Amino acid sequence: MLASSARYPAIVGLGEILWDVFPDGARFGGAPANYACSAAGLAGSAARICMAGGVGDDDLGRQALLEFTSRFVGVSGVAMLGMPTGRVDVTVDTSGHASYVFAPDCAWDNVPWSAELAHLAAETAAVSFGTLGQRGRESLATIRRFLKAVPSPALRILDINLRTPFWSPEVVCESLPLANVLKCNDDELPVVAEILRCSGTPEAILQQLVTRFQLRLAVLTRGAEGSCLITADGRVSDRAGTPVNVVDTVGAGDAFTAAVTLGLLADWPLERLHAHAERVASYVCTQRGGTPRIPGELRIGEEPDSSALQV
Repeated sequence: MLASSARYPAIVGLGEILWDVFPDGARFGGAPANYACSAAGLAGSAARICMAGGVGDDDLGRQALLEFTSRFVGVSGVAMLGMPTGRVDVTVDTSGHASYVFAPDCAWDNVPWSAELAHLAAETAAVSFGTLGQRGRESLATIRRFLKAVPSPALRILDINLRTPFWSPEVVCESLPLANVLKCNDDELPVVAEILRCSGTPEAILQQLVTRFQLRLAVLTRGAEGSCLITADGRVSDRAGTPVNVVDTVGAGDAFTAAVTLGLLADWPLERLHAHAERVASYVCTQRGGTPRIPGELRIGEEPDSSALQV
């Protein structure tokens, strides 16, 4: 059983819900949505996983809700709104380089505060949020209100996502004090360091961030080069990447964050937590899409009963 699940039973993905629309079809996504689906796949019946965000009253919105419920992710915190479900139009050139065009003013930009979100926040053991989800003014206010409403022992995980032009130094600086866990990748860390005037090696920068913002944990992912974790008491775990046949890296970082969350809640030793998160992310890289089904050998809890789909 996860250490905190009995008292504060919910693990929450908070923020954008969208579809990546490729020429050959749409793929479900959004970093917090990927996180929630991966957490549900990893936790099985050991924890309650929920999504908090917004979708439109349209085909993509209804399909998004089905995607969540089919993966045992609760949707009581997902508002159905009178604007389109989020989408990103993706084009890939002959060299394999992808270009992204985010639709403006979508449901995930306009999530209102609600009694359902207040209730969910009060029951939260861990919540993952990012910078992209704060693109719209109303969702920015709702995300921050949710973070301030969760119980003080809860994990508040900031997953930096610097999608130009949908971020600003102000959002980064205002989000960090709301978090007690930070996750970023090796492209994002130098930008964060420049904003906050940190210097030195990546490990030194992480340690400065841990100290300045009183973080429980800082996580740096480096793609094929592995990852590094630093705790509040100065412990460091640095692991090389696991060679795999990469099919798709979408969602690997979100799955890594979900695995770290579950390891922290289960009070696993740092090295065990890190090794498991690396295995999970490596597996996701071998699958297509950001929310692949998690195999039993990577799961922490028992597979949930399909008769108990969360709502």
